[in-house]
Amino acid sequence: MDRTAQTITDGIYNLWFENGGWAQLSAEVFDRGPARIARAMTSSSPGFSPSAGDRASWSGIYFANPTHAGLSARDVAIDTVGGGAPAWLVEGKGDRSTWAIHIHGLGSPRAGTLRGVQIAADLGYTSLVISYRNDGGGPTAGSGRSSLGVTEVEDAEAAVHYAMQNGAQRIVLFGWSMGATIALQLVDRARYHGIVAGVVLESPVLDWVAVIKANCVRSGLPAATGILAIPWLALRPLSHMVGLPTTIPLRDLDWVERAAELTVPTLIIHGTRDDSAPIRVSQVLHDLRPDLVDLEVFTAGHTLSWNSDPERWRSTVTEWLSAHVNSDGR
Repeated sequence: MDRTAQTITDGIYNLWFENGGWAQLSAEVFDRGPARIARAMTSSSPGFSPSAGDRASWSGIYFANPTHAGLSARDVAIDTVGGGAPAWLVEGKGDRSTWAIHIHGLGSPRAGTLRGVQIAADLGYTSLVISYRNDGGGPTAGSGRSSLGVTEVEDAEAAVHYAMQNGAQRIVLFGWSMGATIALQLVDRARYHGIVAGVVLESPVLDWVAVIKANCVRSGLPAATGILAIPWLALRPLSHMVGLPTTIPLRDLDWVERAAELTVPTLIIHGTRDDSAPIRVSQVLHDLRPDLVDLEVFTAGHTLSWNSDPERWRSTVTEWLSAHVNSDGR
């Protein structure tokens, strides 16, 4: 492969090929000269064999489906206002009272959360791996555009109801990137106090203004350019003109400003190389609420902490859940 900052990064990753198929890569990097490196394929999609010149996307989405992740799952549909939202149900072993709901981020498929589902399964939780409106798998609503978690939370709430109707007495929320925005809105709803027992957030979006500025910089624009986008999100009729189903209440989604309102034990995992959702926001939230928010820092990019060190990620989450959710012995 071409030598890039991504392809020489520590950890295990996946290549998703534009002509179909995927290939998992080993952690070891072999030097092939100043412009090339090689990594061994450890697994690939059935019947797939890449050829020289094939184009592929570098990805942290390591598992294509539950079976590939070693999980036994069945397809279910969550009833939402827009119709059935497909989900994977991974039934827990032993006590069925604790469920985990896994919420993926913007532009990522639900398969990306399977990295966390494995841990929930090992702990005996029943897992619900959800889709939501306009994510490419769930129902299409309006113009098909994302509302940055503001309306998507209604579909995640339907998943919480599904879990409660099927025996969940307490729920752990796993939120990846924008999935964290959705998860924290659920936690904020009084009717779930006492039901949501813990929150695990990977590369969370805790402040959309900071994220918009960071992504401007990543695109080669001044951070201040992001300020120009704010009225188009927060004001009518501007938000309507760009196809958003609603205005985006950015202040309501700023969890640094709302740090005092947090009520549920929260584990944040964040990478120092995250140029999409700045780690400094997570650090500030941790500093404001060290009584409730734990922060584990990895040398990794956005949503790539698991890939950079799977064993450490697994042990971190397992130990935290065991201490904060399973501490009563259940």
